Amino acid sequence: MPSGNDGSFLQFKNVKKSYDQKTLVVKDFNLDVVKGEFITLLGPSGSGKTTVLMMLAGFESITSGDITIEGESIKQTAPYRRNIGMVFQSYALFPHLTVAENLAYPLSVRKIAKSDIKSKVGDYLRLIELDAFGDRYPGQLSGGQRQRVALARALIYEPRLVLMDEPLGALDKKLREQMQFEISTLHSRLGFTVIYVTHDQTEALTMSSRIAVFNNGVVQQCARPDDLYERPRNAFVADFIGENNFAGGKVSALKKETARIKVSGGETIEARNADLEAEQKDCVISIRPEKIFIQPTSHAYDNEITAKFIARYYVGDFIRYNFRLPDGAEITVKVLNDLAAPEFSPDQDAKLVWLTKDCFAFKSEHP
Repeated sequence: MPSGNDGSFLQFKNVKKSYDQKTLVVKDFNLDVVKGEFITLLGPSGSGKTTVLMMLAGFESITSGDITIEGESIKQTAPYRRNIGMVFQSYALFPHLTVAENLAYPLSVRKIAKSDIKSKVGDYLRLIELDAFGDRYPGQLSGGQRQRVALARALIYEPRLVLMDEPLGALDKKLREQMQFEISTLHSRLGFTVIYVTHDQTEALTMSSRIAVFNNGVVQQCARPDDLYERPRNAFVADFIGENNFAGGKVSALKKETARIKVSGGETIEARNADLEAEQKDCVISIRPEKIFIQPTSHAYDNEITAKFIARYYVGDFIRYNFRLPDGAEITVKVLNDLAAPEFSPDQDAKLVWLTKDCFAFKSEHP
């Protein structure tokens, strides 16, 4: 079967979705996916990410636009003919079948020879390290084990694409982290293509080749995890991906790459220009807590502001400091928990410093 004209394996072309023919829940979605990529659709509830997944699976119709796999439209293809595997948060395992029988099911409905089924089930039980659990029923497994079985069942018939809809949402923190590692390991080993939906930013950053950040049906930015974190396109992305500080200011000078900003305390700082278009406009700046240093420091810096100390919180491996700017905006700083972590009195002034490359300026209409 031919690939897309540009070598893409999966393409979304100007895809839109409306349930009432008035309001678009997905607005002009475009995405090219290379075979073997792990693409995560990330965003708050109601942002459109799950709707995109359901249109790809064939469980929702497309209002306009097209989806192609290997150059061929699947818009009119029935879900069961798309050769797509799915993994759900609820596992969707058959409770009356053993683990081995659950894995064998998608092979048996495809009329695979019984000897081949037995061999493949054994291979996949070993792959997910549950080869001693083939005769057990799903109810006799832990949540993590059930999710591994669900993943293996989605992969065992070698679909050309695997969709995962919040697959780790029902697991506790420790199990989630373990399953993130296991899914990533399987993906690296087998090379299948994944479209993964989550609202958990840490999960997305940990597992993905690229992340598409959704808000109100629109992709705000689609990029590698490090690009999203280090170079957000707008303030929504900066706020949604990781923890960030935001403070108001006014643009006093603007270049293509940088901007000079006057902040509430009267200081002028320099920031990277994310989406500013004009001088003398209100703006917001963002700086991540781990990128700020408290004077005195041996770290290099080229921006400095004065803020009042509010509180200090022991978190374990680091200390959180909260400071307040003159306009009331609060700034959080993360400092490694070592002997150099400073102490402050209430309302004591402190100098906070950082590098221009770690600070971004955005239009003020962003949050």
